[in-house]
Amino acid sequence: MTPELTALIVTAGAWILLHLVVAGSPLRRVIVAKLRQPGFQGMFSLLSLAGLVALVMAYRSASAPGVNFDLWVPGHAALWTPLVVMPVALLLIVGSLTTPNPTSVGMERALQAPTPARGILRVTRHPMLWGFVLWAAAHTAANGDAASLVLFVAIAAPALAGMFSIDRKRARRDPVGWQRYAAVTSIVPFVAIAAGRNQFVAGEIGLWRAGVALLVTAAIVAVHPLLIGVSALPFS
Repeated sequence: MTPELTALIVTAGAWILLHLVVAGSPLRRVIVAKLRQPGFQGMFSLLSLAGLVALVMAYRSASAPGVNFDLWVPGHAALWTPLVVMPVALLLIVGSLTTPNPTSVGMERALQAPTPARGILRVTRHPMLWGFVLWAAAHTAANGDAASLVLFVAIAAPALAGMFSIDRKRARRDPVGWQRYAAVTSIVPFVAIAAGRNQFVAGEIGLWRAGVALLVTAAIVAVHPLLIGVSALPFS
């Protein structure tokens, strides 16, 4: 294992621990008690920004030619996976950002809404986190190298763990409101709908959100060679 890949693994581990321990464990309550919620959010935002910059820099070093190595060779279908999956992932993220979501920071009051689960929240109560998971999974399948695997595991692991952590925190703060919300939603997409606890309403999601997701996907494809150094198109 190269020193660059070792540094990436250490950086990725620190990124995961930052989210699992600082944000998702009882340590959070200890810090909030000392700094108050705004102080904690400011501190965590700065640590997250620093961690993200370090993760990107470590990945760029570890993915350099002669340093990185392949774990598997992606097939033709795998190379197309990001182009197929990213519009869905971005629709989940756009839907989360534009829909009052009780699982988002500062949006706990949405639990008191007459219909707290609308739009994309009928599909899953954690649309943004699932967007990151899908993004990471699609790019893992399309790359197959060691550095990319470490990077995308570092992205997906806190997102998956965060779903359960957020659920516990919301249930602790507002047991009655959370019970009402959880009864009509699910962590795993479409489970509540399949179980008959909710229904899919495409009109609540809106064509404009799908349009925004497609536009963002096109923009990412356009700037991908500049930002990442390789084309996002499998046939280029």
